[in-house]
Amino acid sequence: MAKDPVCGMDVDPRSAKHTSIHEGHTYYFCAPACKRAFEAEPAKYLDPSYRPSM
Repeated sequence: MAKDPVCGMDVDPRSAKHTSIHEGHTYYFCAPACKRAFEAEPAKYLDPSYRPSM
């Protein structure tokens, strides 16, 4: 399982419908809203101090 970097939800990479590639790495999302949030501010969600709210 992969973790949605925005909300922290587990996402199965084999069936994920929402993905984004950032700096050569593929990220998986549970919903379009999480993907949009990540694409708008990837540094925020990749910061080690960020804690998902869900």
